[in-house]
Amino acid sequence: MALLTFKGGVHPYDGKDLSKDKPILEILPKGDLVYPLSQHIGAPAAPVVAVGDRVLVNQKIAEAGGFVSAPVYASVSGTVKAIEPRLVSTGSMVNSIIVENDGKYEEAELPKVKPLEELTREEKINMIKNAGIVGMGGAGFPTHVKLSPKEPEKIEYVIVNAAECEPYITADYRRMLENGEKLIAGLKISLSLFPNAKGIIGVEDNKMDCVKHLQELAKGESNIEVMALKTKYPQGAERQLIYATTGRAINSKMLPADAGCIVDNVETVISIYRAVAEGKPLTSRVVTITGQAIAEPRNFLAPLGINFNELIEAAGGYKSEPQKLISGGPMMGFAMYSTDCPVTKTSSALLAFTEDEVSRYAETACINCGRCVSVCPSRIVPSRLADYSQNNVPELFEKWEGLECIECGSCSYVCPAKRPLAQAIRSMKKTVIASKRK
Repeated sequence: MALLTFKGGVHPYDGKDLSKDKPILEILPKGDLVYPLSQHIGAPAAPVVAVGDRVLVNQKIAEAGGFVSAPVYASVSGTVKAIEPRLVSTGSMVNSIIVENDGKYEEAELPKVKPLEELTREEKINMIKNAGIVGMGGAGFPTHVKLSPKEPEKIEYVIVNAAECEPYITADYRRMLENGEKLIAGLKISLSLFPNAKGIIGVEDNKMDCVKHLQELAKGESNIEVMALKTKYPQGAERQLIYATTGRAINSKMLPADAGCIVDNVETVISIYRAVAEGKPLTSRVVTITGQAIAEPRNFLAPLGINFNELIEAAGGYKSEPQKLISGGPMMGFAMYSTDCPVTKTSSALLAFTEDEVSRYAETACINCGRCVSVCPSRIVPSRLADYSQNNVPELFEKWEGLECIECGSCSYVCPAKRPLAQAIRSMKKTVIASKRK
């Protein structure tokens, strides 16, 4: 049987062996906690605490600033020191609540939860909304909005993105092995919101131990299927995952719901379980700290707001001076100039490399080899689109379907001329989208 996949894609070195066999280690913070008010797509959260207030674990410290927004909760007990702009991993300064940790971890009383079978659809969605859950694979889209399509009866698939196709990251891998029961339970909660939906868990076939483990856990669940996907980047991109698992295609003008699909990643689905079944808000997530410069790469269950430097220290520190630091994966992550920033809801990993391979190569002229076209999962022409971007021709960029780019970076990865194709296309996409909004 052919493995489920899509056209195009690349096969970078995955680097997962550095941390995949290290169990999740829970870590408690030592220093101050920083809670950015924008950890999601949409309106920033609005503080509901003031400087000098004492807060408890699981206490709401910022409420959603609109429908497309999400609240923020404290992961420690302590005192609010300041509300001011702080650096985040993307390099931006974001207004944040700073809490001085008192080390007591006193918890706010959680609301009593009703049995799942007694909860209505609206109650479940409200619990997910109030817990502050967003897409934790990196997008940060508020989950309650995604789970509230106009016509829920037309949703036919709820897909768990368990591909984890980005090199080096193993947070979802460890979650599936160690918390597989909660993943299945969270998927069942999501399925209960859509009367005609089937559940799919898509896992790349370089994680067959996860596939078999989840298949065993899902045995007896007639509407849940665990699918082995071909290991290929970007298998976990939303459009490619939907096509691989259902055969349905979507484009930039469509949402997954338009194709009858809802997609959430592993960490998000487990958070759904914790919110609805246990009444717990989102206050922590699993983060991979890895790379050749890290002494002891591993996965941490990290409280939101903890400083990345504390995770690096817990991973044994640097065994050699890193030349490149990346938040997220090496293909779609953000280069960091400082690790003095907090873990947020969308922080999946921090990578520390001993070599900056990109800076070793000088860009040369395009040789018209067509490699970028052959690997592009969106089936567009990256080299031409990059030319339109660099020459500032937005009309031709849009005419040649530049908005269909998913910014996966496959084109830049294979380009023998070392052209920053994905970066150029991303820049022009922002320009075109901004002009459309005007």
